[in-house]
Amino acid sequence: MIVGLFSLFKKQVSEPLDLSLIGVDMHSHLIPGIDDGSNSMDESIAMLAKFEHLGYRKVITTPHIMSEVYNNTSEIILKGLDEVREEAKKHGLKIEIDAAAEYYFDDYLVNLVKKREVLTFGDQYVLVEFSFHTPPEYDDLLFFEMQMARYKPVLAHFERYPYFHGSTEKAKEYRDKGAQIQININSLTGNYGPEVRKQAEKLIDQNLVDFIGSDCHRMQHLVTMEENLNKPYLAKLSQLTLKNQSL
Repeated sequence: MIVGLFSLFKKQVSEPLDLSLIGVDMHSHLIPGIDDGSNSMDESIAMLAKFEHLGYRKVITTPHIMSEVYNNTSEIILKGLDEVREEAKKHGLKIEIDAAAEYYFDDYLVNLVKKREVLTFGDQYVLVEFSFHTPPEYDDLLFFEMQMARYKPVLAHFERYPYFHGSTEKAKEYRDKGAQIQININSLTGNYGPEVRKQAEKLIDQNLVDFIGSDCHRMQHLVTMEENLNKPYLAKLSQLTLKNQSL
């Protein structure tokens, strides 16, 4: 019986995920004072230092752009990026810092795409988030306009949309249309609740994850990650063909 319990315990505990294998975080909110992420430069530098300590070589921070809520522009974000880079250099941080944006899916984004005025990362990727309350309408229009502009949508924290829970068919459909699927590391820690965790695990089990992101808004998100690196599904991330390292 003791041997059986020991075997069960071994199955539940995995080797901690080495975050240097992910290498690049492509979803965070580290430019101070422009969205619901970092409140100060000190907080931003502390989080960047933590990313570096955890083994990341690069962070692509992605402030929200959401009309009438976070009225950020490319100019505002890039100016903030320059200020964060300068301060990080003063503190001797080695981690590379870049920026794009997390665009809310609405008419404003479609217009930006048509004018080719969106911030991209990597291979013309654009991070897009849907409403948490209602399924997206006219998503085919977004994909069409993005393809016309040669942009590649990355659907942010796909596991967190409750209207998709219980099925992975939408993830498969969107990928067939050229979209990439991103999930949050802390979804696998249970930080957003059991239903979100289960959905993230389903996406991993069916190999439907292209990017993993921290979606870091504050230091506690990084601490939670660090404390849960031995969770079984975090260990499975190293078995996926993620695109983070290509960024």
